[in-house]
Amino acid sequence: MQELKDKLIVALDVDTLKRAERLVNTLYPTVKLFKVGSQLFTACGPEVVRMIGKKGAKVFLDLKWNDIPNTVFQSVSVGTGLACELVFSNTPSIEYSVREVVIPPVFMMTVHIGGGKAMLEAAVRGATEKAKELIISKPFIVGVTRLTSDKNDKNTMGEVLKAAMLAKDAGLDGVVCSALEVTMIRKEFGKSFLIVTPGIRPKGYPSNDQARVATPEEAIAAGADFLVVGRPILEAKNPLLALEELLA
Repeated sequence: MQELKDKLIVALDVDTLKRAERLVNTLYPTVKLFKVGSQLFTACGPEVVRMIGKKGAKVFLDLKWNDIPNTVFQSVSVGTGLACELVFSNTPSIEYSVREVVIPPVFMMTVHIGGGKAMLEAAVRGATEKAKELIISKPFIVGVTRLTSDKNDKNTMGEVLKAAMLAKDAGLDGVVCSALEVTMIRKEFGKSFLIVTPGIRPKGYPSNDQARVATPEEAIAAGADFLVVGRPILEAKNPLLALEELLA
């Protein structure tokens, strides 16, 4: 159970700050990692990231940036310092204020590998330079290979592997892929290459619009570092009970 707790990211795929906050209050501290995707970020912006950070949890900012290199560089830079707070304290022995950076809550972000190597390298630079400026650890940058809503076909494995190779060459920390491709990627790139696996479902739960799904046990056995779960928890009458059943 503890292994799954450390790997589990709950996707806050809702459209209001109030509902997101209610879910975070319900699930934290059992869950300490939350995904903020395009739906919630479009509705609430940085405020939802700030709310999660104040609670003590971390944010997986899943906006799948795919644009010209300069735009992605700037976006990732902003994301790295998102909801960062500066605390100024006057020290009697000196005449100026000391700046302390409260560590931003974003620990990982996504870019789309289809944007190309130059864009991916720009994303890495954006995170690295902003982290150096703030004197914090660089957040992980992971690349989206193929969406889990895409059906599995004869080309899937090859396309995902090719995308992962490009991500590795560009300096990304890892990739997002379905559990079906995890074993292949882990074998090819080793333990240090991060693998984030969405489309996680308890056994018997409907796949909805996801085509390449897996149970938590299957994803962990394959070697995934992080598991993203949304609807099985969000749509439950009792989200905390659904979470506890998933962990068990």
